[in-house]
Amino acid sequence: MEVRLDGRSAIITGASKGLGLAMAKEFAASGANVAILARSPDSLAEALAIASEGASGQVATFKCDVSKASDIAKTFDDVVKRFGQVDILINNAGISRAMPSEQITDETWQEDLDLKLFAAIRLARLCWPGMKSRKWGRIINVLNTGAKAPRANGAPTAVSRAAGMALMKVLAGEGAPHGILVNGMLVGLINSDQHKRRHQREGSNEPYEAFTQKMGANVPLGRIGKSEEFAAMACFLCSDHAGFTTGTAINMDGGASPVV
Repeated sequence: MEVRLDGRSAIITGASKGLGLAMAKEFAASGANVAILARSPDSLAEALAIASEGASGQVATFKCDVSKASDIAKTFDDVVKRFGQVDILINNAGISRAMPSEQITDETWQEDLDLKLFAAIRLARLCWPGMKSRKWGRIINVLNTGAKAPRANGAPTAVSRAAGMALMKVLAGEGAPHGILVNGMLVGLINSDQHKRRHQREGSNEPYEAFTQKMGANVPLGRIGKSEEFAAMACFLCSDHAGFTTGTAINMDGGASPVV
């Protein structure tokens, strides 16, 4: 089965590195026009080169801080001017924050919700009319397994991600009559930039491969996931092959989550 996205245009937030960049590369190779959104001009330039290699769709970068409503509105207009429409939205932007609740300030709560929840709300609202009129659309909220199985000291991320999963379910119900499919992908231990940064902080005295082997020791599959595996699932969910899949939160965690 060949998964193709020819003729579709996608916005991927937080796409200059890690899972976002892996998805940008996979989507572009599958024929989609891809708008890579991120905050850093330097990382965007590098991402453009990586995602364009082997692409059969167009790739463009847009400097955008999705925690700011004004940035979102302007960037959305710029993407539509470049590609004509937006068929696919991947809400991927976010950072992992986990700490005791008593230490979380109002400012930290607001920053987390603006970046992970309100960005998804605002972008979906902008994409919705076009998807609805064309009777075709795909939205994926990239979350983490804490959305289903929050742990102590897991806020604010577990809370904002759980809200993102609820948003996914609401939009899936509203979008179904109009051909708009909305799903969630819940990240477990998957090779990404955050683990590389952790390696630099905690395990730089050993090779990265050995460091990740230890991380994956308690995963039922015996390893951490690959960003390419995550990207392939996202690409499938955004294709016509997944035309009967909506309102689903898929664990991408090698079987580690206690919740299905």
